[in-house]
Amino acid sequence: MNANPIKGKRLFVLDTNVLMHDPTALFRFKEHDIFLPMIVLEELDGNKKGSTEVARNARQTSRFLDDMMTGVTPELIAQGIEIKQAAVTTNGGESSGRLFFQTQHFQTELPVTLPGKSADNDLLGTVLSLQKRLAQTLITVVSKDINLRIKASVLGIHAEDYNNDQVLEDVDLLYTGAGELDKSFWDKHAKNMDSWVESGHTFYRVEGPNVAGWYPNQFVYHSDDEFDAVVREVHQDSAIIETVRDYRSNHKTVWGIHARNREQNYALNLLMDTNIDFVSMVGSAGTGKTLLALAAGLEQTLEKNLYREIIMTRVTIPVGEDIGFLPGTEEEKMTPWMGALMDNLEVLTGNGEGGSWGRAATQDILAQRIKIRSVNFMRGRTFLNRFVIIDEAQNLTSKQLKTLITRAGPGTKLICLGNIAQIDTPYLTETTSGLTYVVDRFKGWAHSGHVTLRRGERSRLADHASEIL
Repeated sequence: MNANPIKGKRLFVLDTNVLMHDPTALFRFKEHDIFLPMIVLEELDGNKKGSTEVARNARQTSRFLDDMMTGVTPELIAQGIEIKQAAVTTNGGESSGRLFFQTQHFQTELPVTLPGKSADNDLLGTVLSLQKRLAQTLITVVSKDINLRIKASVLGIHAEDYNNDQVLEDVDLLYTGAGELDKSFWDKHAKNMDSWVESGHTFYRVEGPNVAGWYPNQFVYHSDDEFDAVVREVHQDSAIIETVRDYRSNHKTVWGIHARNREQNYALNLLMDTNIDFVSMVGSAGTGKTLLALAAGLEQTLEKNLYREIIMTRVTIPVGEDIGFLPGTEEEKMTPWMGALMDNLEVLTGNGEGGSWGRAATQDILAQRIKIRSVNFMRGRTFLNRFVIIDEAQNLTSKQLKTLITRAGPGTKLICLGNIAQIDTPYLTETTSGLTYVVDRFKGWAHSGHVTLRRGERSRLADHASEIL
């Protein structure tokens, strides 16, 4: 790097894990400059092989760099390549900064000798030399490695996490799918309210100050009079809401189960609505996410014949040590990961009717209509008229969920389940999880719905453990 960055700009030194997490990070620093140490290029090369998401991202980063360097002379490389030369930018506007590479060997100039020969220390040593040479420039290391950021702070280097992939500033701001009406709602909105009845459901046309913040298929409720409704249409100054079906009574069940609380009732309304193609459910352990989704899938697949089969998948991340190779077919390999499916099927089919022969026949039918698939083999597939359940979706990145959701063909309904407080994969947090991403992005679409399940219904022991542990 022979030329100083333009005055007023910042210089961001990107760690390898940032680029392997999001290759488009190269284009997300707007007018600021980017510096890539040689060790970053070495690590990208070392991680390019394989079919994992990390390997694909490493290869994509290399392609972006190759595009930017096409036709560029060594002199221009030393002066900084204009990032806007890239074919496409993905941050909503064109980047105007420059990309610098490590063109000199800095080790002989280090103001501090770092112990060890790790890649992190190599990167930090390069940054220390940059600080010495560019004393007037604010240099920031961007890394998703917490320990590297700690070491950088100890050495007096400004370090930040990569925040551009964060969907929200705070997970508490995540869309819940339901909102309580204030006590004066009817007084404020009753004056110009219209109501009518269609197919046994009451509709209301509401005008007033509360309407602007509503989303399609959002639930609104009034605790005082147990009023529950779902938003069907949202206009600039008005909205149409419809009273929800009540699955809390034993007279109206889905595959033999009924909702035990308000949020479960909302979930069943979304799951049983044929006009909704995408449903997301977030909730802690024991709130009934998988049970409700399976019950709705069985009801609509076996009883109503709306779908050809149920497909269930989840990311295979172990809670403890990996048990290693699993023999068998794809479905047999996935079986140990599908304990939740088996447990919930026992609840849904364990009524004991028909004796052992009846239960065996039921199991045979379910085996034919419920398929277990691995996330790893989803790319390129198209699901027609399927009821697809993605369990443990909080462990998927936004790109992985995009890959799965775009597999949906005509007549397919897709359900995303997860608990964003229980993320088991590195480099993902509550605000960067793919589940958080899809909940936020789908909330304004007329054919999607979301609900946050709050109350556990598994057992008093599980509920108490969730609260105190």
